[in-house]
Amino acid sequence: MSNDDLTHENFDFRGFDVPDLKAVTLASSSDGDQSKQPKTKHEDASKNRKHGKKKSKSDARSKKRAGAGKTSESFDDYEDYEEREAVSKADKKVSKDRPGLFAPMTLREVTVRNRIWLPPMCTYSSFARDGRPTPFHYQHYVSRAFGGFGMVIVESTAVALEGRITPCDLGLWEDGQIDAWRWIVDGIREAGAVPAIQLNHAGRKASTGCFAVGYDGQSVPEEAGGWPTMAPSEIAFGGLRTPRALSVDEIHGLVGAFAAAAGRAVAAGFQAIQIHAAHGYLISQFLDPLSNERDDEYGGDLTGRSRFLVEVVDAVRGAVPEGVPVLVRISATDWAAGGWDLDQTIALSKVLKEHGVDVMDVSTGGIMSGVSIPVKPNYQVPFSEQVKAKADIPVTAVGLITKPKQAAKILAHGEADAVEIGRAALRDPYWPLRAANKLGIPSTEIPYAPQYVAGAY
Repeated sequence: MSNDDLTHENFDFRGFDVPDLKAVTLASSSDGDQSKQPKTKHEDASKNRKHGKKKSKSDARSKKRAGAGKTSESFDDYEDYEEREAVSKADKKVSKDRPGLFAPMTLREVTVRNRIWLPPMCTYSSFARDGRPTPFHYQHYVSRAFGGFGMVIVESTAVALEGRITPCDLGLWEDGQIDAWRWIVDGIREAGAVPAIQLNHAGRKASTGCFAVGYDGQSVPEEAGGWPTMAPSEIAFGGLRTPRALSVDEIHGLVGAFAAAAGRAVAAGFQAIQIHAAHGYLISQFLDPLSNERDDEYGGDLTGRSRFLVEVVDAVRGAVPEGVPVLVRISATDWAAGGWDLDQTIALSKVLKEHGVDVMDVSTGGIMSGVSIPVKPNYQVPFSEQVKAKADIPVTAVGLITKPKQAAKILAHGEADAVEIGRAALRDPYWPLRAANKLGIPSTEIPYAPQYVAGAY
């Protein structure tokens, strides 16, 4: 398996059994029984020669629409035509009041121009190890804003120095980092997108390596810039170093660290805050009974294990203006027996809604190492659908969503309120603009910046 298949957004698949994602994605791109696909150019030509038929305009159109063989390119050619047809049929089967991909979405006092969002994806590129963003981050995020994404959620940003996943993570643990963010936030807003930021503490998964540091998948030694880690309990993640258990006073201090970082984010101009409670990082470690063996008020039953997150939500909600949306990213399951699951996620989502959370960003996994995850297109969407239906809270969907038709169906079927395009957005910063064209949306109705109108599809 190539390194390209090892990560999905900021969730690391290393140590998990993952099928061949390229093969799965390619097979799905035909979207149905291949026996029902149009005949190939070769087959059409042979049939015409046999019956002595002349080429007509309709023949030419059919030939253009047909798949031209068994390569990935032929699937893409076929899909160019089929995108509009499939979405049109889907729209007839669902309620007319469900929003499409390019319908705006209002959260408190913030209106997002569409339902295609960029999820937080770690780039590990603060090479000075000071938590400050660089020109790379400006290019990376602002280009996706110009590409038409509605909300751009900046990657995992540490609320404490020791809360970084790697030494090269971004941060907002001190006031001196605020100014470094402003030009990026301004650039995202000027391009028409809503700038959001994900705040995180890595807990026992902190001080790990990356491409810029080395020690990939391992704990970074202290002599190479690593540091001791902390967690709810003294339980290591896989082969990483064993953390020490946090004291109650330290937990209270971390609640304040999240609130302070949220205040700095607003001061930098961010319009929405996401709290990272997924993928096995610190908050996720508190939630899961397999990583939290505490016998105090921060452990035990669901109420105890959720206490840290609820306190963080309350503190962040109190640190930002009332009109600023607060999102929470959650792993709906850790894919392990006896661990965190969908029922607990739904129960927690109901509580978080009461505490002022506006959107649940539903993902899965990352809490336990060595488990098997059934990775395939849309594999996490059913979890979003259940949280949306049973907790009655807006949700976003993730999980190998790569095709415009695929994304449109998720909204048309009421499975989510917005979709997050991760892996595909790394390949194509202008994914929303291309998607609009494939779905037959006029260029006048999609978010082209004035500078790029001349190049509209």
